[in-house]
Amino acid sequence: MHPNPFLPLSALPAAIHAPASLMVSRSLMALALAVLAALPAAAAPFTPANDAVVVERLPGRASDPALKRVESLRKQLAARPDDAALRIEIARRYFDLAMAQGDPRYVGYASAAIGPLAQSAPDNAGYWLVRGMIQQFSHEFEPALASLAKAAQLNPRTPEPLLWRTAIYMVQARYAEAGAECERITPLAEPLLGLGCSVYVQASTGQLAAAFDKLDAGVKAAPKAAAELLLWDHTRLADMAMRLQRFEVAQAHFDTALKLGVTDQYLLGAYSDFLLARQRPAEVLKLLADWERSDVLLLRLALAGKAAGDKRAEGWAAQLRDRFQAAAKRGDRLHEQEAARFELDIEGHAARALELASRNYQVQKEPRDAEILMRAALAAKQAKAAQPALDWLRSSAYEDPAVSALATQLVAQGATR
Repeated sequence: MHPNPFLPLSALPAAIHAPASLMVSRSLMALALAVLAALPAAAAPFTPANDAVVVERLPGRASDPALKRVESLRKQLAARPDDAALRIEIARRYFDLAMAQGDPRYVGYASAAIGPLAQSAPDNAGYWLVRGMIQQFSHEFEPALASLAKAAQLNPRTPEPLLWRTAIYMVQARYAEAGAECERITPLAEPLLGLGCSVYVQASTGQLAAAFDKLDAGVKAAPKAAAELLLWDHTRLADMAMRLQRFEVAQAHFDTALKLGVTDQYLLGAYSDFLLARQRPAEVLKLLADWERSDVLLLRLALAGKAAGDKRAEGWAAQLRDRFQAAAKRGDRLHEQEAARFELDIEGHAARALELASRNYQVQKEPRDAEILMRAALAAKQAKAAQPALDWLRSSAYEDPAVSALATQLVAQGATR
């Protein structure tokens, strides 16, 4: 899914955030976007006298307030094409829409919006921040790290670029570097934000129970924190509780997150996976009604439909099949984790799933990336193909009984732990 991240949106009231393979950096990226949601916009939204004027027809619902806002800003840009702050704001809102709705076309619009600034904004921190966000979306991780470092250098008082850098390091399983970024973030951000960053790293490196207790205490001590930040925290607590086998506690945190009033694709995907693991597919079908536009959530619908014997399952599978085939023809590798899961759990093609999961793991090394690689290797009876994931599990000390059980099976089939 991912994310990760695995998200909340910049400067949008009642924001929506995303998740994964649009959920690249699924989890901590959600935290980065939660920070953006609480910050003022770079340019104030412009409300034209006549909303009937349409500059561009965008995907999504015409009634969506976020779409209306970005259309208003584009109308303003038509009159002020040289306004760098406005271009950056439009790009950020487009990026948010991509994260919210699972539609990568918005990332293309974001890139086009800041394109003219490439030569004219060398010292604009906002430009480098958005550029880095767009680059990481496309898995251009090293260029993204450089852009975000430039943003941090130009604006050393904001945690935003550091959070995005942390997210990238987490995707790459570079935990020491992620932890170092969290240390830089702590004095710049509110306590709950810095805590959330550090415990996420700790929970991935053999300190799961302690990380859960720290974050749980931090959330209880900050009941009035921004809804987007609390949503991220409760989603992370639910994930940690699942790994600790505290399923009722996980359910309670998911329930709290869902009641916060922030539509969040990462949360929907994570909760759907929880429900599927608990053999509650009917609840997934209800939860994800009207979310077919998102590949990430459509996959969960197809899995739930198959498990529940729902007659719509084949139609959802057909949609995914078409989308993944089209992505492959374009050379789009952003959805390989989801495509691998589709091939394994819907199509039953273990060899193809292993090919996709192996290729995906060369770029993304989050726990879910490791898990699908391990499952596909087992199904294809090629245990040694999962060796990179086993090496990660050993070196990170990551704690999850389900992943450990997969590792045990792989070792029994000839892999090395």
